[in-house]
Amino acid sequence: MGTDKLWGGRFSGDTDATVEAFTASEHFDRRLAQYDIAGSRAHALMLQSCGIISEADGQAIIDGLDTITQEISAGRFQWSAALEDVHMNIEARLTELVGEPGKKLHTARSRNDQVATDLRLFTRDAIDQLQADLTALQRALVELAEGEAESIMPGMTHMQTAQPVTCGHHLLAWNAMLDRDWQRLADCRRRVNISPLGVAALAGTGFPVDRNMTAAALGFDGVSGNSLDAVSDRDFAIEFCAAVALLMVHLSRMAEELVLWASQHLGFVDLGDAFCTGSSIMPQKKNPDVAELVRGRSGRAVGNLASLLVLMKGQPLAYNRDNQEDKQPLFDSFDNAHACLVVLAAMVPNMTFDRQRMREAAGRGHATATDLADYLVRRGLAFRDAHEAVGKAVQFAESVQRELDALSLDELRGVCELIDKDVFEVLTLEGAVHSRNHVGGTSPDQVRQAVAEARQALADR
Repeated sequence: MGTDKLWGGRFSGDTDATVEAFTASEHFDRRLAQYDIAGSRAHALMLQSCGIISEADGQAIIDGLDTITQEISAGRFQWSAALEDVHMNIEARLTELVGEPGKKLHTARSRNDQVATDLRLFTRDAIDQLQADLTALQRALVELAEGEAESIMPGMTHMQTAQPVTCGHHLLAWNAMLDRDWQRLADCRRRVNISPLGVAALAGTGFPVDRNMTAAALGFDGVSGNSLDAVSDRDFAIEFCAAVALLMVHLSRMAEELVLWASQHLGFVDLGDAFCTGSSIMPQKKNPDVAELVRGRSGRAVGNLASLLVLMKGQPLAYNRDNQEDKQPLFDSFDNAHACLVVLAAMVPNMTFDRQRMREAAGRGHATATDLADYLVRRGLAFRDAHEAVGKAVQFAESVQRELDALSLDELRGVCELIDKDVFEVLTLEGAVHSRNHVGGTSPDQVRQAVAEARQALADR
């Protein structure tokens, strides 16, 4: 008994039904159909140009691929698990449509270089989309930062009040994280955008192909230099998932702060009714579910990266069927990041900060203690001696249950005689943030300058 598989010439019987179901991937890799058709179109035109197939056969293939594109777009394409994957489904349908020319499309090509090409095309588009998503979120953050350039809030270390900062400065810190994510994706794209098409299974092909022609047609920057590496390399997918995992870690950190800020205990921000949900039992609840879900979904991105690393670590060259498992983590990392970026870009412009509550919080915990130490240094005291003196001042303030800036001049001079009446200009929250007027500092002037630079950088992309 024979087999109807496109690769079945060497086999004398049908594939076991459980094996057929186990090995099929068309239910998820059909997502690559547009890239598979684009690669097949470029390959067919190259075969025709190089005289490997006739002009008539080439045109028949192109016409058939156009018909398949229309069928898929209209939802009329009949997918079959028996044909294993997106590649065989499309090739089988092409042969049904155009006959003998359809059988010639796979000349000088293997599913190995075919799928590698498809995945690179998908990843390139995924990068472009995520970069656009990042830009949208960054623009929203920059606009919000400008409006909060003078809003004072507590800067935290170890979740303890450290020094006062401006809210705009904090939002720009988020923007800086996202900017690095955008740059990492741009750098990753350079390594993604290399064509493996034309190296066939693993050793190249004996046909006189023009790999540069197909690379140019598909928008690649160049062609891979080693056929073995070209079909077995999944570094580009791992690197993409690594960049996305770090991006999602950044979004998770942002989300965690939003959850904290939106709590009744802090009350720094209102996320907007449209981006919160209620409780099924507690009528008063307004839960920051969007931020919590972003925080939670970061775990999937980290898991997808780990999955791909483990998938590849034991594989010898060249292609192995293990690599069928590379697509779902890749797809999920993209889908997840795209969804999180889109919802955050919509939520950020709707956030409203309670400037009074932020300022009151910044006024607790002796946030200007470092400023007092710097004041003493400017008056000639060594920093370590100044640090010790201010520590004693804080200890005294705690004992009388007052903030450092609420102590009298005499009480402060009791700690260090170098302190004079001008110290109270230093101990104010406004004085603290305005004094940090240097590149990267938290002063309102620096925030506005950083906003202008960030806005220009986004415009230049």
